[in-house]
Amino acid sequence: MPMQPWFRDAKLGVFVHYGVYAVDGVPESWSFYLGQVPHDRYMRQLDGFTASQYDPRAWADLFARAGARYAVLTARHHDGVALWDTAHGDLDVVRHTPAGRDLISGYTDALRERGLKVGLYYSHSDWNHPDYASTRHPSLDDDNPYSAAAPGTEDPEAWARYLDYRDGQVRELVERFRPDLLWFDGEWERTEEQWRMGRLAELILSGNPGTVLNARMLSHGDYATPEQGVPLQAPDGPWELCLTVNDSWGFQHDDHNHKSVRQLVRYFTETIGMGGNLLLDVGPREDGTVPEAQAERLEGLGEWIARHSQAVYGTVAGLPAGHHYGPSTVSADRRTLYLMCFDPPRETLSVRGLRNRIRRVTVLGTGTEVGHRVTGGLHDVPGVTWIEAPGPKDVDEYATVLAVELDGELDLYRGTGRD
Repeated sequence: MPMQPWFRDAKLGVFVHYGVYAVDGVPESWSFYLGQVPHDRYMRQLDGFTASQYDPRAWADLFARAGARYAVLTARHHDGVALWDTAHGDLDVVRHTPAGRDLISGYTDALRERGLKVGLYYSHSDWNHPDYASTRHPSLDDDNPYSAAAPGTEDPEAWARYLDYRDGQVRELVERFRPDLLWFDGEWERTEEQWRMGRLAELILSGNPGTVLNARMLSHGDYATPEQGVPLQAPDGPWELCLTVNDSWGFQHDDHNHKSVRQLVRYFTETIGMGGNLLLDVGPREDGTVPEAQAERLEGLGEWIARHSQAVYGTVAGLPAGHHYGPSTVSADRRTLYLMCFDPPRETLSVRGLRNRIRRVTVLGTGTEVGHRVTGGLHDVPGVTWIEAPGPKDVDEYATVLAVELDGELDLYRGTGRD
């Protein structure tokens, strides 16, 4: 299937790591896998997971205010605890926690009411399933008993049962919730053949042909998913940067190292300037409430996006490095260039290699027009375009955006100059 066009223009999504790991505030699934907490203590968190203030409409409202066009909820992490009443296995929050109900239906309904696309996270791996640690990746030395069979003890029949369980749960997600996007994880523990990826992709797309799949479906994925750092070179094709607001994916009581709104604006503009989406993660408490510090940052980012929406939605990747000292985007018709300036411009800012004549330059959000002129240039090598710095009243607190209207489609010089 061709890539769904909504994804490229979404620009911002919200990743929601919500599960029993929020009770004690331990690293989701990894804490027992790595021996940070005993397995029995990790699983006792089931008894404290209440979702007592879970309000998916409040989530959807917050995500919409942030400027997001989609969200991705952890339907089932590596710990195998499903957020819906699955018929495949019995480890879910409906039967084994005080929450006592399916938590996905309300989420999908609330997002769709707000016009947001629905994403669900699902891990191929399940470190609690009795049949999971029954085979090994042929080229990985993994001796963790939660993930791999000991050498010489592989059980192909158990592994086949596990894949049937996984496929059954994915089929439930597709048929019951019809997600616009499925965000898989855990793929590194087996090969594509061991995972039966082709069969899984067919199962998903036969049930819901428009489903977008991330790269952790391996050769069947639609887009790349780098994590926690803006790539220096954009991946080929569609992509999405996964980023935490603080240092943790799920809720952790002692993690107060939140990125500032200014830093999030920088991450966001650098990402969309390279043609990607930002998937910004929050970790709700066990009761379902989003921590205030995270909500405030989502709203701060959303306020910046609302002031500069023309430079965000309906745009594509901007200038290559070296043409402007900062990120940029270009309108879909390639006739307007949007320059992002993180620091207040002083005197002038420059654009190099621009062959177009500029019709005018305005400050996005205020409409103030600023002057510009070109100096130098020789034959086919264009001069430098100098744009006057906007006044203090036109400078944005986080990032000022200049809209540069061109006399035609963007035309850049990329040569080495006259010999």
